Amino acid sequence: MSQESLPGDITLPSSQSDIDALISLDDRKHTYTVEDFFKIPEKSDYKISPAGDYISYQGPYERRRNIYVQQRDTGEIIRITSETERDIAGYAWANNNRLIFIKDSGGDENFKLFAVDRDGQNSKDLTPFDKVRIQMIDNLRDQEDYMIIGMNKNNPMLFEPYRININTGKLSQIAQNENPEEPLEGWMCDNDGKLRICTKTIEGINHAIMYRDSEDLPFEEVIRTNFKDQLSPVQFDAENSHVLYCLSNLNRDKTVFLKYDMHTKSEVGDVLFQNEDYDITGVHWSKKRKKVVAASYVGWKSEFFYFDESSKALSDRWSELLPDVEVRGVSVDREEEVYILRTFTDRSLGAYYIYDKKSDAIEKITDVSPWLKDEDLSSMKPIRYQSRDGVTIHGYLTLPKGHDGKRVPLVVNPHGGPWVRDSWGYNPEVQLMASRGYAVLQMNYRSSTGYGKSFWELGFKQWGKTMQDDITDGVHYLIEEGIADQDKVAIYGGSYGGYATLAGICFTPDLYVCAIDFVGVSNLFTFMNTIPPYWKPYLDMLHEMVGDPEKDKVIMEEASPAYHVDKIKTPLFVVQGANDPRVNIDESDQIVRSLRSRDIDVPYLLKYDEGHGFMKEENKFEFYKSMLGFLYKYLVSSK
Repeated sequence: MSQESLPGDITLPSSQSDIDALISLDDRKHTYTVEDFFKIPEKSDYKISPAGDYISYQGPYERRRNIYVQQRDTGEIIRITSETERDIAGYAWANNNRLIFIKDSGGDENFKLFAVDRDGQNSKDLTPFDKVRIQMIDNLRDQEDYMIIGMNKNNPMLFEPYRININTGKLSQIAQNENPEEPLEGWMCDNDGKLRICTKTIEGINHAIMYRDSEDLPFEEVIRTNFKDQLSPVQFDAENSHVLYCLSNLNRDKTVFLKYDMHTKSEVGDVLFQNEDYDITGVHWSKKRKKVVAASYVGWKSEFFYFDESSKALSDRWSELLPDVEVRGVSVDREEEVYILRTFTDRSLGAYYIYDKKSDAIEKITDVSPWLKDEDLSSMKPIRYQSRDGVTIHGYLTLPKGHDGKRVPLVVNPHGGPWVRDSWGYNPEVQLMASRGYAVLQMNYRSSTGYGKSFWELGFKQWGKTMQDDITDGVHYLIEEGIADQDKVAIYGGSYGGYATLAGICFTPDLYVCAIDFVGVSNLFTFMNTIPPYWKPYLDMLHEMVGDPEKDKVIMEEASPAYHVDKIKTPLFVVQGANDPRVNIDESDQIVRSLRSRDIDVPYLLKYDEGHGFMKEENKFEFYKSMLGFLYKYLVSSK
């Protein structure tokens, strides 16, 4: 297999009739349709204005997510954006009159920043630059007309911080990032919006924390570590002193929550919070009171530890008012008196509520997906099993509603990343597959995050090897337990999960009866040659975690499905976004071309208006309907 880039062309995908044929295969009547699981909710992503007198949400307009604002006292609703090409990817209240939002073009992930008044007037593209990506650094709570963003405008590989006027778009660069060999990243402000912290990457694999006492001083190096060792400042204290709250795994396996002195370059006092099994991943801060109120980690569910009794009492009160569901505060006004709450389970998108702290009054705003009923859907249960080398793997198993859990058709669904993890909660893909009678296995294979440094490092240079064994051994575990039907096992994944799908049918070709690869890596060499420019400063880290194309040529060839296409005999469905900046279209093209050169027909759904995953509602519908048809063909009809 050549390592050259093979750009996609419009003649490569299957004809539309092939996709339509897949869609028509699964025409059985079900309680819920694909549209029920993937249509844009009428109202979701609620936020409250700083003064608490308006609420906002995202809802559909011309099949795209747009922003609506509702006046609380009158109930009057105004749609303030009219995007028709692309969903708004995220938004926030910048001040009580103006909102900001971001969106990209065709899935290229070059996000631009826009602002609009709460009445829909004075809409402005604040960053009208081509092929430039913005990052959010600080919303400057006490400077209502300004915020701090990062942009790679001067060099595609490097992000630099700017203070931007959200009314005019006027920019003021506030720090330089001039050395591609030692790029700065991770900019952080104190509670007054002063830029005081950043991280420097050195020799590609080492990190240094850079600190200054004030903006008129130069940044100075505090501590240098290998990228595997973490000291991450997360919050200045109330006095904006040189003692910061940090997450750290220095000299330990699990990440803990502690204080660190930037002057003495040492930890301060005892660890504030830790868990023996999981990394601490969240720190929760009261902006009004300027204090840490809680820390959190993810076990099989999210768990919170409260430092502040009033915050714990508030959380307990929400659970009393809304029992038997998970409750989170997702937005709060400036005075921290009026909250928007979100409920959810593993079987629904839940609902939004407004809670008034002074009156202890709660009012329901809306159900997010009222057409879905919890009692119709399937529970996600935690499981764990031993991989062949004795490593414990945690995951989740979702069985079809009402099934006895014996010899069920199984869809194995490894997560993307790979340096993330699956967690408990509502997943529309999982519920869709369970609704069609398939069990779904999600596992946090080695190198998944949240389980400590050692577990993460176990997966280094193990793509297609022990990482894949963890997936394979999960399948065998369910077969041996009598849960999965060994003759009806499919594998489906996106991004790294797509790679794992291809690796599964190359390296264990008899295990799966069909496979679906969504934006998956097929060739580790071409993958690294086509990464976005802003990933290039971290290429040495990728070499250590995945493989060095020169030093590890043999193991990378062994792990690249594109070099083992001759072993594929499992029916394969490939899905790709043409504008994907992370996993280039070439990764899918290589597999499809190689299979078709052997006269093996492989359905290929390629969308020229999408990137790393599908965002457009109509494209999601087409993909998931054709996925169901493909699964039905091989898991149900081919008995």
